[in-house]
Amino acid sequence: MPSFDVVSKIDMQEVDNAVNITTKMIAARFDFKGSETEITLDKKQAQITLSTENTMRLEAVKDALGGNLIKRGVSLKCLDYKEPEATSKGGIRVVVALKQGIDKENAKKITKLIKDEKLKVQAQIQDDQVRVTGKKIDDLRLVIDLLNAQDMELPLQYINMKS
Repeated sequence: MPSFDVVSKIDMQEVDNAVNITTKMIAARFDFKGSETEITLDKKQAQITLSTENTMRLEAVKDALGGNLIKRGVSLKCLDYKEPEATSKGGIRVVVALKQGIDKENAKKITKLIKDEKLKVQAQIQDDQVRVTGKKIDDLRLVIDLLNAQDMELPLQYINMKS
C-alpha cells in the first residue's frame, strides 16, 4: 500500500551556515564595530545563543539571522525564542531553541485533520512523525495538499513516499 511520512526536521548544516554568515555580516557592519556581539550554535543541544549589549542590536541580530535562515531554506517556524536575560557584563542574552520533530499535540492535530476530510487513508502517530497510508497515491497527494494549506506551528516535510 502506498504511504509516506510527515516529519519536521531541520538541516543543521544549513543552520550552521546561516549562523556563520550572520557572524561575518555583523563583524563587517559599521554599527556593530567594537561591540560585544556573539552568535553561537550548539548542535548537540539544538540551540543558538545570541548575546549583545542592548535590545536594538539584539533585534538587528535576530533580523539578520532570520534573513540568512530563510535564504538557506530553513523555516522560521522552527525557532523558539526564550526570554532575554541579563549577562554579567551588563548585556542581553537570548537562547533560541531549534524545534525538531512533531510533538504529540501537533501529531494529534494532523491525524484529526486527515480523518475529518473523510479520505480513504489511515494516519498513525509514530514517535515524532506521522505515517499516512492509503490505497491510492492520489489520496496521499490530497493529504499533502491539505496539510500544506493549513497554517501549522511547525514546518512539515513529506518523506519516504512509497507506492
